[in-house]
Amino acid sequence: MIANLVQLAAGEEQNPLIPPGPELLVGTIAFAIVFFFFWKKLLPNINKVLEERRAAIEGGIEEAETMKVEAQSVLEQYKAQLAEARHEAARLRQEAQEQGATLIAEMRAEGQRQREEIVAAGHSQIEADRKAAASALRQDVGKLATDLAGKLVGESLEDHARQSRVIDRFLDDLEEKAEAGR
Repeated sequence: MIANLVQLAAGEEQNPLIPPGPELLVGTIAFAIVFFFFWKKLLPNINKVLEERRAAIEGGIEEAETMKVEAQSVLEQYKAQLAEARHEAARLRQEAQEQGATLIAEMRAEGQRQREEIVAAGHSQIEADRKAAASALRQDVGKLATDLAGKLVGESLEDHARQSRVIDRFLDDLEEKAEAGR
């Protein structure tokens, strides 16, 4: 066999780039079988995988866009709630200031009322003390006047009714003179 090949090679000068006819035919048939196998079996599987991948990518993009829109919506809701909360806080702060001012005004009015009650009670107490002092003074002055008059006259002026009348008349005269001098 090697000898035959050597003879064939020696006998014919062939171009090394162009294969012999039977070899070319067998190569073409083998290529057609492999191509048919790839075209019928492998190519649909590859296309199926590529299609699934494309669908997954497009679905992921659509899902991402949906999530982006949803996130934007949530952000807007959050901003609206935040603005509403700030508005509510400002309203509550204003109400608290108004209530504080009202409470201060009420406390001032109550303080003023209590002060007036205390002043009125003080005036009443002073008037009562003045009357008690005047009464005590009237009695003391009456007693001193009666004692003095008794010593001057040389007799005892022990009659109480008469003493009271004399003292009252004397003190009334003093009060009238004091009021006239004002």
